[in-house]
Amino acid sequence: MSEPKDTTTQTDGTVTAPAFISPSPSQSQSPNPPSTAPTFRISNDAFIKRYKTEVCASTSSCLSTFVTFPLDSVKTRMQAYKFRSFLDCVHQTYQTEGMKGFWRGSLAPLASVTLVRTVSFSIYTNSKGFYGDAIQRMFGPHAISSTSDANSGKIPKLGDAFRWALSGATAGAAITAIACPFEFTKLCAQIEILMARATPTSLEDPKLNRVQYEGKGPGQAARHIIKTRGFIGLYSGFHLHFARDTLGTSIYFTIYETAKQLLSSTNAGTFGIAAAGGLCGLLSWMMIYPVDSYKSIYQRDVLTHRPGTVLPKRPFRFSRRMYSGLGVSMTRSALVNAVFFSTYEIMKREVEDL
Repeated sequence: MSEPKDTTTQTDGTVTAPAFISPSPSQSQSPNPPSTAPTFRISNDAFIKRYKTEVCASTSSCLSTFVTFPLDSVKTRMQAYKFRSFLDCVHQTYQTEGMKGFWRGSLAPLASVTLVRTVSFSIYTNSKGFYGDAIQRMFGPHAISSTSDANSGKIPKLGDAFRWALSGATAGAAITAIACPFEFTKLCAQIEILMARATPTSLEDPKLNRVQYEGKGPGQAARHIIKTRGFIGLYSGFHLHFARDTLGTSIYFTIYETAKQLLSSTNAGTFGIAAAGGLCGLLSWMMIYPVDSYKSIYQRDVLTHRPGTVLPKRPFRFSRRMYSGLGVSMTRSALVNAVFFSTYEIMKREVEDL
């Protein structure tokens, strides 16, 4: 018996393509079931895209905070105590505490700054839409820049500045309730060695009602404050923190958005974003630095005086003392924001391309 042909011969002698033969059930079954990995990846991508602001802000915040934390530590020490210079503070810190002293208390801000920045950016992003709609209803649809204007390098409109300033102030005011306890704990850890060996002269306080501070570390310091002053003790200096963050965040976002829009047509790319971030950190800290110094001194006084006693009267004034550590603070702020915003914008573009 001859083998069947795989071609079909027509009556005119031509040969057609092989006829399709359906595979048997056993042949049609794949030995391996289809993978579910693509479905999992799609769901992950969808989640990241939906929460891209939070994901990018938290990741960028961790990186920028850790890299620049030693400068923040030196800044706080110079605000709360007297040193001859920046190098003198660095030298004394290294001599008494070693390299780990520069990252003393870094765990609290790594957690708090990441949380605060994530919440801050989320509130700011949503507030921009709210205030943008309100401004357009009050002053017309052309009161704020369109998307094409925002990428053209044009000078922002006055409505844009109001929108950014109000959104930043809203974000700054909202995050104070979260940030204040963490920052107070961070300050405790950063200067606890200095407080433990400080003299009344170096503190510029009368001996009356002053107590010798014992180093406890961030966790124990927080528990000690709650035990001696109640939970509300973690919010010591809240009024100063609120003023600093409301004003500072308003200035911060207004400068960043303005600089980013002006640099958008220069093809500067990531460098332009880093420059805008560095500029907003530099200028915003320069404007609010006296308030931050006053807050650090006030919180130091809280820690070095018995609960229930009247703290020393320290009138707020724009003196040279209030600008102690300004240079290192501006350098730190410029670096941390340049790293943060360049990382944030790069990550956001990658997420949008998923």
